[in-house]
Amino acid sequence: MRIIHTSDWHLGQTLHQFDRSVEHQAFLDWLSDTLVSEQADALLICGDIFDTANPSAAAQKQFYRFLQQSKTRLPQLQIIIIAGNHDSPGRLEAPAPLLDSFGVTVIGFVPRQADGSIDIASLLLPLKNAQGDIAAWCMAIPFLRPGDVPRIEQANDPYMEGIALLYRQVLQHAIDIREPQQAIIALGHCHMVGGEISEESERRIVIGGTEALSATIFDSNVAYAALGHLHLAQKIGKQEHLRYCGSPLPLSFAEVDYRHQVLRVDLQENQVSAITPLYVPRAVALLRVPEKPAPLAQVLVALTALDIPHDTPAERMPFLEVRVRLNAPEPGLRAAIEQAIEGKPVRLAKIDTSFAQREASATSDVALAELERLHPDQIFDRLYQSKFGDDNQSGTPPEISAAFAELLLATPEVQA
Repeated sequence: MRIIHTSDWHLGQTLHQFDRSVEHQAFLDWLSDTLVSEQADALLICGDIFDTANPSAAAQKQFYRFLQQSKTRLPQLQIIIIAGNHDSPGRLEAPAPLLDSFGVTVIGFVPRQADGSIDIASLLLPLKNAQGDIAAWCMAIPFLRPGDVPRIEQANDPYMEGIALLYRQVLQHAIDIREPQQAIIALGHCHMVGGEISEESERRIVIGGTEALSATIFDSNVAYAALGHLHLAQKIGKQEHLRYCGSPLPLSFAEVDYRHQVLRVDLQENQVSAITPLYVPRAVALLRVPEKPAPLAQVLVALTALDIPHDTPAERMPFLEVRVRLNAPEPGLRAAIEQAIEGKPVRLAKIDTSFAQREASATSDVALAELERLHPDQIFDRLYQSKFGDDNQSGTPPEISAAFAELLLATPEVQA
């Protein structure tokens, strides 16, 4: 049996206000072609299908069109989808009765029986091979919120221990019903201990006292754990069968060096025989100029030297992050950057400024009582001096003081 593992599409995401639907559509088209060329038996989508719990109509249309086209091209393809922390469980599950008839299963919530107990059996789904035989059982566990997990009395961390217990319960049910030749596949949208995160684009999952789960929740009976949430494709604990496939496109400039991929997982009886990354082509480049922050003069030289084909279509123009190291505020910074890239087919998404670290002196501290007696421009002057002042500068530059004064005049409540 052949499985494709993917996650963290974040349909509808914008990059510093720039629409990314073209990139997402390029990925979905590539994935649909890949499913056909690889003759996949199943597609596992491990959460964060959408970027927000209330996605746009356009993002939802992209998603459902992909499902329809993929099932039309591969009628026997099984698709299992779990909700991530960005997704609305209810919104994902709303069309489930219709999707079920097409061989698409969506698990947004942890299902419960009439008495309120967790319906363990509903979290375990059969995966069939091309011959129609059950080749594996899939533990389809979505992102878990505190109300989703079993209650454990007197637990040190009820949330994290509840998650571990739920995984154990579903795994035990899988062990009880599977045949010897059938594999067990675990799905999860969570942060595992040792997982490397992308600070700029991943929303931390902090609900209890601990954030990361131990890999011990997947014992030797689990042939493969298909994980979502972390955007960098990676193994957990150096174990080949515990994998994040990562996001299919960079969701921030911090991810420009990631090798975005989906994972092809081949099963032979109850074991994984091969795990192969299938690299996703990047439809739109993300440029960081320069690679490390540099003084403005050097940055302007690097921007002027950018060589991008002038016939690049507007929707394929690279996104640009400019990284500048400053010794003091530079009021004309944006204008200088825009002049350097004028006429170049790029989209200026972000100007990242950083300042040389200065050691704060003890005399820069101001007591609260004194702070209340100071006028805003005096506070601003002290702050400027503490961050950017030097022995050759006697005060805040006049142009900076004038700009601050304009802000004060435009803010009547400060004057009052």
